[in-house]
Amino acid sequence: MSTILEVEDLRVAFPSRQGPVEVVRGVTFDLGRERLGIVGESGSGKSQTGRAILGLTPPSGTVRAKRLQFEGIDLRDASAATWRRLRGRRMSMVMQDPKFSLNPVMTIGRQIVEAYARQPDAPRSAARDKAIAMLEAVQIRDPARVFDAYPHELSGGMGQRAMIAMMLITEPDLLIADEPTSALDVTVQLEVLQILDELVRERGMGLIFISHDLRLVSSFCDRVLVMYAGRMVEEVRADRLHEARHPYTRGLLDCLPSLETDRRPLPTLQRDAAWAR
Repeated sequence: MSTILEVEDLRVAFPSRQGPVEVVRGVTFDLGRERLGIVGESGSGKSQTGRAILGLTPPSGTVRAKRLQFEGIDLRDASAATWRRLRGRRMSMVMQDPKFSLNPVMTIGRQIVEAYARQPDAPRSAARDKAIAMLEAVQIRDPARVFDAYPHELSGGMGQRAMIAMMLITEPDLLIADEPTSALDVTVQLEVLQILDELVRERGMGLIFISHDLRLVSSFCDRVLVMYAGRMVEEVRADRLHEARHPYTRGLLDCLPSLETDRRPLPTLQRDAAWAR
């Protein structure tokens, strides 16, 4: 399996009154043409890891790494021209909340066509048909109407599906999906996961799937990275997530509710200060 992305000792820091605070600390992994899940609580550094890989860390933050390469391209000091050539065409990210990621003064169709037009050989005459077909692929009813709609006219779930369509229309080599199915019902969630799965298997895309849902990640992904307080505490095969050994991962698994057993009170996670060191 060829390696698409190489990450070694990735660190992201932001200024504070007490000095720089590292929110991502020493994250290391390689990504092939596979589905890699990243799990952990809110604030564990999952999203900041994804943003740093795509060069989307806010200007106030600093990103350092011993190695950060995408198919041989060093991303640590990539120029603006290099990022324009990569983002949208070969690397994309599905953001968590469509309310803040979609342009409120542009129609959905115009935003998807704009993404499609970033491909060097994309025929403009086919842009509308391609966009509508992608909206239909993510299970949006009446895609022609949604194509002409503005973001405020869509529900949260429809907005999220439109954003997924926008990121997938360029068929990128690397997709970072930050909670892409959190606002979707179970039926549509399965359809979207099927689309992502086909892109990985048939086109050879690399997928980083960021989620809080351990059950979903264990059934959909190939490998899982577990993050706590900005650090990677464990890496495990997804189908063996239930065999994880780190006490933090065990604690997350133990906190999952079960329909088969009556667990009252639901266990709470007992933290150890050593996990964050």
